[in-house]
Amino acid sequence: MREPPFAEPEETLGLARAAPEPFAGLSGRGVAIAVIDSGVHPGHGHITASQLGPGVMVLSDGAVVEGEGVWLDQLGHGTAVTAAIQEKAPDARCIPVRVFRDALKTSAAALIGAIRWSVALEVDVINLSLGSVNAAHRDAFAAVVDEAAAAGVVIVAAREANGAPCYPGSLQDVIGVDVDWDCLRTGYGVRWRGDCAIFQASGYPRPIPGVPPRRNLYGVSFAVAQVSGFASRACESLANTGSGGERVRQVRDLMCAQLPHRDARP
Repeated sequence: MREPPFAEPEETLGLARAAPEPFAGLSGRGVAIAVIDSGVHPGHGHITASQLGPGVMVLSDGAVVEGEGVWLDQLGHGTAVTAAIQEKAPDARCIPVRVFRDALKTSAAALIGAIRWSVALEVDVINLSLGSVNAAHRDAFAAVVDEAAAAGVVIVAAREANGAPCYPGSLQDVIGVDVDWDCLRTGYGVRWRGDCAIFQASGYPRPIPGVPPRRNLYGVSFAVAQVSGFASRACESLANTGSGGERVRQVRDLMCAQLPHRDARP
């Protein structure tokens, strides 16, 4: 993966240049998003705490732990990801699903349990900025993705890691996302590989005043978060139209139809 262009002008970081936003005027109202990450810190300045739903923690064996405070972020990553989502979809309700505790590392069982819990909660979108490159886990992820699609839940996830397919992000019924360092944070791009739409977005989080971008978090996690925010706007636009796998396809097709930054389908 190409390194982010920290030395280039500020516009190329997606922080300054104005550009039309996809689904302008929509804000994710009425949409619920499960954010599977390290939790969230509701007191952070970039977080609208009133738009957070009660979350859970999922242990490495997939067991779900409920209770006050179990979803509080101790690492900062999930807070930054949630902030990026709320920037795009400020009226959506974000549900923190904490799978990272002491480090940005978890198990396939935890991710699958987190997805399954989120589907049972009947969220609209699942943001998953991580995944597994272990092909042995593919079938287990495919099964839970099928469950999500049948329920009409849109999963947005990292498509690959270090050039290797990432699960569940590389699966057919998932909106898979790659990072594009040249894409502005006000939009996203779509490129095609055969009939497969690959979404691309900026890997930069919301800027922190006084903190240089190279000292802030960055990476595909934030590309996924940007796309989840826009997927939430697409869900708002569709309202209650469609169900099951049809609903997932409608969201993807509507997002592809925007094509704000990349070539159209051949």
